[in-house]
Parts: sequence; C-alpha cells; structure tokens
Amino acid sequence: MLKRVDIVGNPNVGVFITATDNLAIVPYNLLDERIDIIKEALDVDVIKSSISGSSLIGSLSVANSNGIVVSPHVLDREVKQFEDMGLNVATIPGQFTAVGNIVAANDNGAIASPFLEEDAIQVLEETLDVDVKASHIVGSDIIGSLIKVTNKGFLMSPHALQSEVNFAREVFGVEGDIGTVGRGIPLVGACIIGNSSGAIVAKDSTGPEMARVEEALGFLDDDF
Repeated sequence: MLKRVDIVGNPNVGVFITATDNLAIVPYNLLDERIDIIKEALDVDVIKSSISGSSLIGSLSVANSNGIVVSPHVLDREVKQFEDMGLNVATIPGQFTAVGNIVAANDNGAIASPFLEEDAIQVLEETLDVDVKASHIVGSDIIGSLIKVTNKGFLMSPHALQSEVNFAREVFGVEGDIGTVGRGIPLVGACIIGNSSGAIVAKDSTGPEMARVEEALGFLDDDF
C-alpha cells in the first residue's frame, strides 16, 4: 500500500522511523493514529522506542530482516528492548553515529559511505548478513538519505548517474529508478519509509512523484 501522509510533522519521515518487512520502530511520542497508518501501509508490527535517547531512529540505525546496526551511543535499555524482540543488534564502531544516513541496505546487499572503517563494514556485513559495498553516490556519502531501498525495489536521488543506478541494481539485487518526493526533494531516503508491502511518503508529494515511487519500489502490479 502506498500512502502520502504527514506522519511526523515534516517531510523527513525516514529520519524518525526505521522499517523492515517485519516491523517498524517509531518514536515514543508518535500518535497512535499515525501508528495505525504505518501498520496498515506496511503490514508490520510497530514498537515505540528511541536510540541514544533520541527520536531520530531512522538516522541512528540501519536494519533489514536479519538485524539492526545502531549508533555506538545506544542505551543499554534500548539494546535490551531490541534483543527481547528477537533482533540481532550491533553498534557501529568508529566516529560515525548516524548510520542510517550513511548506509542503505536490504536483505540482498548494502551500500555504505567510503569513509567507514573496515571494522565498521565488517559489523554491517555480519549483523545484516549481506555484502557491503563502499561508494559515494552523486559525490556524497549520505547514502541512506539519497536512496530508499526495499526487497522489491529502490528509489535514488534524481541526480544519480546511470552508472550509479546500475551499481545499486547489482548491490541490492532489485530494479529501481531515480526520482523525488515532497515536490522536488532529492533526499528520498530521508523522506520515505517502506518495505515489501508498502510505503509512506512526504505529504506534499505530487501525483507524478507518487507514480515514480510506485514503480521504483515495485508496487506497480500490486492491488491498491
């Protein structure tokens, strides 16, 4: 299901929420009516939590069906909560805390900032159980903000080169395309939450943007 809804009060829904095919992790202060929208659109269980005491869950984590990698400043109670849910949890070593901003991953592969050290790449590979490729995208290292990827497809910044789109296809093992949301916002990873069942995009997204999201994320043949 594809929805165009204001979930967090601004377009950056992906900054606050992490979603996989199995669950969505949302801030404690998210209204129950918004949680119901997420449950319906993504067909997942939703849990309220924080990372490092912050509501910026999407920025401070990257997850797939195999595990979740979070900021090194995560609190012990947060780790325990995730582990009690059966999640494989690891912290990213090094100086970078906003792992969700610099890594994009699905169940087939991941693209990470080339600034990450080898030990950080190893943690990502072991926890998410995927091969991780380090690369800039459109000359930037904020990979997670520039790409929204699921197990059905991906959408990248419209500034991405065709060679970068082809690279993403190889890494993620799914088809994808370029596009924007929220009337021209290129940071599609920051402005979309989604999985194999559906997606929620910035409220101001136009009809053509919605159509591109629908096609890129592999929902074109789904019955909405």
